[in-house]
Amino acid sequence: MLAPPTPNAVRTHALAVAARAAILVEGWSDQHALQTLAKRRGNDLDSERILVVPTGGVTNIGHFAEALGPQGIGLRLAGLYDAPEQRQLRHALQRSGGAGAVVGDSNDGLEKIGFFACNADLEDELIRALGASAVERLLDEQGELESFRIFQSQPAQRGRGIQAHLRRFMGTRAGRKVRYGALLVTSLPLDRVPQPLERVLVYAQDRAPQTTWCK
Repeated sequence: MLAPPTPNAVRTHALAVAARAAILVEGWSDQHALQTLAKRRGNDLDSERILVVPTGGVTNIGHFAEALGPQGIGLRLAGLYDAPEQRQLRHALQRSGGAGAVVGDSNDGLEKIGFFACNADLEDELIRALGASAVERLLDEQGELESFRIFQSQPAQRGRGIQAHLRRFMGTRAGRKVRYGALLVTSLPLDRVPQPLERVLVYAQDRAPQTTWCK
């Protein structure tokens, strides 16, 4: 799997394409899933000059926010993050000088500046929205259902639910999360898209009020 781009490389690219907004996500699977969803919704992110940027983890998001946001080249920023990492995200944004509106312990402040939480992670949101049976059918179509059954039988997986099994299985091989991120979105009815994914695209497209960031 390729390493994520550096903040400086993304800044250079953003200036070259006259980007107006950037959605910060943790990894390549999140990027592919959002880009696939945007296409299904009839949105051309390239023509809308919206970048979806894999940052390589929540602790790196502040560096990208600093380079691309109000203290950098002034793009409208949005982002997806895993709910268990809310505190780390909040601190990263505060260190970047771009989270003056983020207060309290809830996610309300983060949503005001365009950052939306996935319950566990993006795959968890998609698996719950699509349903375990549908995801298993997708595994079967991809020729991986037998591998999944073997994975389920491992001692470490005992006592866990099917959704936890599916989520963990997708992270057990390089490139699998990226492939299934797009496949899950492709299989998902558009009226069942998880709210964080829908809302982050809407925010980046400037269809929601933007809160001014300050130091």
